[in-house]
Amino acid sequence: MLRGTQIGILKKLQPVSIHGQVSYDVHYVLVDDEDEYPQVARVGSEDVARDLEPGDRVRLHVLLNQVTKVERDAVPE
Repeated sequence: MLRGTQIGILKKLQPVSIHGQVSYDVHYVLVDDEDEYPQVARVGSEDVARDLEPGDRVRLHVLLNQVTKVERDAVPE
């Protein structure tokens, strides 16, 4: 995907510190993936919503097949 968003379910949010710079490994599965293949993206702390918990529905912003931002997604009605 060149640019867009995907919807996923957060499985784990793990902080990672590299030379004092904190990032997060975001473990998730896409909601439209029937096999529920687990995926991981490393995202800077400034681009991850603060109040996320495992099981939350998240919106993943993607640029050139890389997740660039993670935010809570509204539950569809």
